[in-house]
Amino acid sequence: MIKLMDLKSKHCAAPLRYAQGHFATNHSHINYYVDITYHKTRLSEAKAVAKALVKSFETNTIVDTILCLDGTAVIGTCLAEELTKGGFMSINRHQTIYVVEPEYNANSQMIFRDNIKPMIRGKHVLVLMASMTTGFTAKRSIEAIGYYGGFIAGVAAMYSAVQETGGYPVASVYSLGDLPGYQSYDFRECPYCKAGQPIDALVNSFGYSAL
Repeated sequence: MIKLMDLKSKHCAAPLRYAQGHFATNHSHINYYVDITYHKTRLSEAKAVAKALVKSFETNTIVDTILCLDGTAVIGTCLAEELTKGGFMSINRHQTIYVVEPEYNANSQMIFRDNIKPMIRGKHVLVLMASMTTGFTAKRSIEAIGYYGGFIAGVAAMYSAVQETGGYPVASVYSLGDLPGYQSYDFRECPYCKAGQPIDALVNSFGYSAL
């Protein structure tokens, strides 16, 4: 049974929901599961996250496109609205901000179709994620944006356990300091596995599956 708890912050009206235990992601084993479900699906919480994140980008960063990973399109739309509302700089001819989601091929490589390429090529792209544990996924998206001729405007997440990825600082609403003792391990070096402690759940950007 996964017991979720709320962590409230004066910086954001949307609480961080988390559980402690032994969890397995695609890239590592972690001792905290961060649940971003409501932030991605409930408009009021998505707006709260966007208002908290916009402070990191509204003054001196050009953003033309927001690339939404992990199903963060609702947050991305709210963030685009906040950036536009603030008289934010945009150099594309429509003076607006594109909100796009990636597609993956059979090799799990990020691809953009011909109709989406103009929203990436020559544009300043902000990478938006739900949560970041190792930064591996963000690095892959940074590489893909560069391959398609885009420029990185920044990297943002609701929660991040890392301060930078791929040479770029990560802006987040909640960070490692909000979850004392947060750890991410290579599955071969996981102390919980070595101690024989079973995995509580498999987790990814869609949620968790208890074991």
